[in-house]
Amino acid sequence: MSLHRRAFTAAALAATTLGLSCGAWAQEDTSLQRVLDKKSIALGIPTDYPPYGFMGPDFKPTGVDVATAQLIADKLGVKAELVPVSTPNRIPYLQSKKVDLIVSSLGKNAEREKVIDFTTSYAPFFQAVFGPKNIALKSFDDLADKTLAVTRGTIQDDALVQLAPKSLKIQRFEDDNATMAAFMSQQTQFVAVGAAVAAAALQKNPKVQAEYKLLIKDSPNYVGVRKGETALLNKVNEILRTAKKDGTLNSYSQKWLGRDMGNLPD
Repeated sequence: MSLHRRAFTAAALAATTLGLSCGAWAQEDTSLQRVLDKKSIALGIPTDYPPYGFMGPDFKPTGVDVATAQLIADKLGVKAELVPVSTPNRIPYLQSKKVDLIVSSLGKNAEREKVIDFTTSYAPFFQAVFGPKNIALKSFDDLADKTLAVTRGTIQDDALVQLAPKSLKIQRFEDDNATMAAFMSQQTQFVAVGAAVAAAALQKNPKVQAEYKLLIKDSPNYVGVRKGETALLNKVNEILRTAKKDGTLNSYSQKWLGRDMGNLPD
């Protein structure tokens, strides 16, 4: 190959690479602009997950996640389109562009990080095992031969496979309402859910003599963003970090969770 032809080929390759790179950058940059141009943002929120997201007395969504979603829309200066999602469909909704962001008690783990991106954390959350006061549990080994309800595909579901003995009889349900209902009706002896979810359910059913038993995992909530939408990710991070510093997010935690948000990871 002649020197001239080599130089031309190298230049063409460089131009092609630069074009591809510029295309990628343009795609990232337009993620935020797209939301601003349509003057609205679709936010996946829970409506059956108190106190994070539930229907209030006025039949409108409320809770920590809903308030955070509304905050993001307000700071962007656009309308909040609140889209109810469930644990199984929230990530598919994001990937299929039915929503622009997930603000639905979403924990971060390695598997999820392969398919979506995460903002900084915005609210405290932890998963635990709850059960009758008259049955003692000192470790996960004590769950041997017991029955337990859990929501399919959640962090606590994945963790129990690693933590609990194989003789634990796990019954999986499609959402937290069904999971808690199974426990409340004594279909299972124990339940593994977010602490706030258990607290809300037990508050409504004081006759159920249940209590916290074992910590599964501390797992703060993050906003889920589509892979590659860096401009939108960075802007939401800016909004959330400001809300951490000025106390807005802590006020949400105090109002709906009854505790300070603490030192959440960035």
